[in-house]
Amino acid sequence: MCLLPARPVLRPERLTPGVWARLPEPPRPGRPRLWLARVEDLSGAVAPLAGVLLDSGERARAAALHRMADRDGYRVAHVCLRMLLGAYLGVEPSDVTLVRRPCPVCRAPHGRPDVPGVPLCFSLSRTAGFCLLAFADTAVGADIERLPADDVVSALTATLHPREAAGLAACPPDRRPAAFARVWTRKEAYLKGLGIGLGRDLRLDHVGVSARGPCRMPGWAVADVAVDTGYAAAVAVAEP
Repeated sequence: MCLLPARPVLRPERLTPGVWARLPEPPRPGRPRLWLARVEDLSGAVAPLAGVLLDSGERARAAALHRMADRDGYRVAHVCLRMLLGAYLGVEPSDVTLVRRPCPVCRAPHGRPDVPGVPLCFSLSRTAGFCLLAFADTAVGADIERLPADDVVSALTATLHPREAAGLAACPPDRRPAAFARVWTRKEAYLKGLGIGLGRDLRLDHVGVSARGPCRMPGWAVADVAVDTGYAAAVAVAEP
């Protein structure tokens, strides 16, 4: 049984360059290990490492991004991922082999990210200014988002579960963006944990609108994650 409390708000550890100099505590059974990286704090330290640690595909994807902020965010996220994976696995970050598992629906190689042959599971999410990384001993999904504008909420609410859409409609307008972001991050974290992502119909799963915590999902524990004002985040962990 998962050890996450019924209505948790988890607090990630802040990533700083100094963290890389010590071995991070590994995730405990049933509990994810969460790290929050602020791009502005780490972009300077990451810049000289990106060319050495990232593989050719990662470097190409970073270079293809048009905005400097997006390139910085990508490099920070993926350098941090490699540094932490290397520390957890006891290998050089540049030697970490990253692959994608088969999608559980179509079997194409776009499922959860994976390091072949090791029991550690992980998930990475980034948004403007921040990255969230989650590590666990079972399948895990993480998501962080900046609170959306009102027009985005209006456009996307109908794509959610009918009970979620009704809950959002009942929210005071000034609280609706935060409520929508709670739903979206919970749902995306869960779907990333499944290895399906946003290719699945978002109306199928009810994760709940309430600020008191997400709904229980069969076989999974979904938790909100405490992040900076103006953002929302969540993590989903498969029960052992």
